[in-house]
Amino acid sequence: MTIDKSRLPSRHVTEGPARAPHRSYLYAMGLSEEEIHQPLVGVATCWNEAAPCNIALNRQAQAVKQGVKVARGTPREFTTITVTDGIAMGHEGMRSSLASREAIADTVELTMRGHAYDALVGLAGCDKSLPGMMMAMVRLNVPSVFVYGGSILPGRAPLVDEVPQDFKDRDLTVQDMFEAVGRQQAGTLSEAALDILERVACPSAGACGGQFTANTMACVSEAIGLALPNSSGAPAPYESRDQYGEASGQAVMNLIEKNIRARDIVTRASMINAARVVACTGGSTNAGLHLPAIAHEAGIDFDLDDVCDIFRETPYFVDLKPGGQYVAKDLYEAGGVPVVLKELDKAGLIDRDCMTATGYSIGEEIDRVSREADGKVIYPIDTPISTTGGVVGLKGNLAPEGAIVKIAGMTEDQLTFTGPARVFECEEDAFAAVQKREYEEGEVIVIRNEGPSGGPGMREMLATTAALSGQGMGKKVALITDGRFSGATRGFCVGHVGPEAAHGGPIALIENGDSITLNAREGTISVDLTEDQLAERKANWKGPKETIYSSGALYKYAQLVGSTRLGAVTHPGAKMEKHVYADL
Repeated sequence: MTIDKSRLPSRHVTEGPARAPHRSYLYAMGLSEEEIHQPLVGVATCWNEAAPCNIALNRQAQAVKQGVKVARGTPREFTTITVTDGIAMGHEGMRSSLASREAIADTVELTMRGHAYDALVGLAGCDKSLPGMMMAMVRLNVPSVFVYGGSILPGRAPLVDEVPQDFKDRDLTVQDMFEAVGRQQAGTLSEAALDILERVACPSAGACGGQFTANTMACVSEAIGLALPNSSGAPAPYESRDQYGEASGQAVMNLIEKNIRARDIVTRASMINAARVVACTGGSTNAGLHLPAIAHEAGIDFDLDDVCDIFRETPYFVDLKPGGQYVAKDLYEAGGVPVVLKELDKAGLIDRDCMTATGYSIGEEIDRVSREADGKVIYPIDTPISTTGGVVGLKGNLAPEGAIVKIAGMTEDQLTFTGPARVFECEEDAFAAVQKREYEEGEVIVIRNEGPSGGPGMREMLATTAALSGQGMGKKVALITDGRFSGATRGFCVGHVGPEAAHGGPIALIENGDSITLNAREGTISVDLTEDQLAERKANWKGPKETIYSSGALYKYAQLVGSTRLGAVTHPGAKMEKHVYADL
């Protein structure tokens, strides 16, 4: 395959006498004349040594590069940052997590622009790195293929007396460790057992194994069309991941030849397909942030309301942790996302015309799927676990801009909750109170000042919710916040309450004892206050909580970040752009 470079960005670096200095740099790295004049493909990874999620990306990038070379392209590998939530969780480091999504998109964009690369294969492993990489692809609008690094293998507890029976003979994930901390603090798990469990819960490279944010967004990458079919499924240690990597490298060269770009793939219809897969798998509430953010890069109107409408009308039929029983490895062995898409398609819930990274429509790819739902991990869509999605949106006088809650695993009688508010000004205060059992059964715990701007950084509250679960109180209290929840969170935990407290939203005005009603069945969230009472409190509000983050990256993020409802983005997006990188 010979590709004419006269229309590709890399011509600015490799073609004509004026680019002799630039070519001399390329020769210095051992490139041949032929390689210099082929398309230059950025191979971007979020590899680092912070956590198991990203540790295998370096190896997989080499497979991608081999695929690019086989298809007569020239791969150029580079890395960007990632912040791993499992390490950042429960302390100040979590403020960096959501902001890292923007940093990933920005740094990939800058690297691609600076070196005039023609296409992008992006490899990502942990929560925010997946949407960050996909945002960069759509922003640049170059031919793009996404590769997930793969999930971690499930852990197993040893059959020793120190470990309680309910930890034995089942898969363990990092979620179990956070909940084990709560049990140890409650006195129902020994420190010796905790020491044993922490050594076996995470036995390999790869991202968290349940349908937490990483695996949710990996499923999105396939459903939206940016990743090759079934490429998100194989666990990170599997050598078969390298075959998907090589195939992805070849696929991006095919997209260059056919001039199929990221925005040809990411459309409003493909966003709807992706949201359906989040709903039917009981995916992470964080998808309510990331899907609007990806759409924003394409100039598509697709906010939290749109996402929640789709969640409401899509059945939940894939039984994955934390609400269900199984992990990503089990989904892969049951046929993976292709079988899930096939079930959705049977009910007419997939737009079959959407283009994918294969160069074929998603309908054509679904028609190639021979496997059927196993009835265990993937239920048939006509006999779902529940008729509405595993994640639902809430709206009301406490959250005029909406909120979101994961209901996967909750029973019908758990979908409503009314109780008095117990208000905390930050997560640390709430966590300390939970540790000391300074709360009552039946209360609604309110954690505010944790939004994107007010936090800053919109932290996840897994340490607090896991501690509640560990104390056996996960179903006996509710929790609401303008921050976020981990994909591993269970119970009636409402996040993304907007407007956030820092912007004077109603959550800033709640006082201890106010009666709050949550109804996931009807999609409402309200406080028993009149409009006049709320207005009076707003008039007496003393303004946002003072922050210690008055310089540096988090300061800049807090100044730029927008509404949670729109994806907590930091720039005007494609609607305001006056050029497309790929056309310069």
